[in-house]
Amino acid sequence: MQLYNKYCDGMYYVALRFLKNAHDAEEAMQEGFIQAFLKLHQFTGEVTFGAWLKRIVINKSIDMLKAKKMNFTAINEQTLGTVEEDDNWSIGDDVTIDLVKNEIEQLPEKYKYPVMLFLVEGYDHEEISEILGITAVSSRTLVHRGKKKLQKKLKSYYNGTGS
Repeated sequence: MQLYNKYCDGMYYVALRFLKNAHDAEEAMQEGFIQAFLKLHQFTGEVTFGAWLKRIVINKSIDMLKAKKMNFTAINEQTLGTVEEDDNWSIGDDVTIDLVKNEIEQLPEKYKYPVMLFLVEGYDHEEISEILGITAVSSRTLVHRGKKKLQKKLKSYYNGTGS
């Protein structure tokens, strides 16, 4: 119970960021805990228990999304080309973290979850590829393109054309 009490709120909010529904988030969180407790013998301590549990809850959330017929689009790697980073993220002081999260929510589905996993949850491309069942190259491309769309929206706030 101590582990549950320590992590239940945080895991609920992780699931809620993906599922946008309190009931579904609670279900994903509960199923995540059940799976974690059933597989506790597999916990090696390479990462913290919280990080291990978070990965399980995210996977449960994504499984629920997939069950609702949300398909993650894998990009044909032959058409990817090189990915260039744009480090010019000049945005206005009035752009809040909530606004950024809201703009991530407005991204097309194929970009939203890779960007959320990368920017909000802090996963790298290898981890994202495992979670979403895509290649690491596809993860890089989806995150890059999603970040470009996000950057364009946020710059509109900086330039005074945002709503």
